[in-house]
Amino acid sequence: MNTPVPVLPAEKLQQARQLLSALRTEIAKAVIGQQAVIDEVLIGLLADAHVLIEGVPGLGKTLLVKVLARTFGGQTRRIQFTPDLMPSDVVGHTLFDAVTANFVTRQGPVFTHLLLADEINRAPAKTQAALLEAMQEKQVTLEGKSSPLPRPFMVLATQNPIEQEGTYPLPEAQLDRFLFKIRIDYPSEEEEVVLTRQVTRARTGGDLDVEAVATLIQPATVVGLQQWTAHVTVDERVVAYAVAIVRASRGTPGLASGAGPRGPIALVRAARARALMAGRGFTTPDDIKAVALPALRHRVTPAAEAEIEGLSADDLLCALLERVPAPRT
Repeated sequence: MNTPVPVLPAEKLQQARQLLSALRTEIAKAVIGQQAVIDEVLIGLLADAHVLIEGVPGLGKTLLVKVLARTFGGQTRRIQFTPDLMPSDVVGHTLFDAVTANFVTRQGPVFTHLLLADEINRAPAKTQAALLEAMQEKQVTLEGKSSPLPRPFMVLATQNPIEQEGTYPLPEAQLDRFLFKIRIDYPSEEEEVVLTRQVTRARTGGDLDVEAVATLIQPATVVGLQQWTAHVTVDERVVAYAVAIVRASRGTPGLASGAGPRGPIALVRAARARALMAGRGFTTPDDIKAVALPALRHRVTPAAEAEIEGLSADDLLCALLERVPAPRT
């Protein structure tokens, strides 16, 4: 495959690479380790998409959102999802003001740049679905009036993979709207030593300090980077490779159901963002492979016999990637 000619000029690619490298370094000041998670969240931000982060409590999911928002001067709000949470608690509501004799609209916490939907699977489907319009259309409709959300807008939802009591499965339609499902694991021993030392050194609380994290760019710059990402060149054979992977998931042994049409779209969007982070104006098959697991693991369902054998969605997808030939570069 011949290397395509990038649409973006070299100076923009260099500028993007330097900015994103600086963002990664700044985030790493507060989020110890978890470099792969940081990169995947940045890919989601560049792709103008949303991510679902799965991990046990205490691994820094909330901290990551706060630090990311701080690096680009964005607003961040947190919603703790609970069984009694109502849709109006997310998007807002309209009420009658007896003093002015008018209806007043109060915007919900969804009107922000980065929305942390903490333990999203603890709320019933009706409340989870309140996010669908915001995630897909970047707007919220209250009493028939649509209001645009600030740009950039990104939902970072978290869920605990272990504790299942009192939880509700996410609707398939909502799962499909997350670009990535990111797995955040325990830090290495060396990283955990550094983490413990930083938290306990002359501090009274139990959290890392984010004051040392600098604001490098503004929200408008993030929107500009998203536009640059959209103009990263994607060769037709790379698109065909993404489609081939997803179509293979629909008939592969061990998977009860494969990914839908949003699967290859997610692969290409994420691959463009990964290419821009590397300072490239074009995608490669390696970009598709690198983002395949977080982009597809929540879009496929392992069959019962595969689960009995201890095979996860990641195991089955890795085997699938080995079988689907990549275009030559």
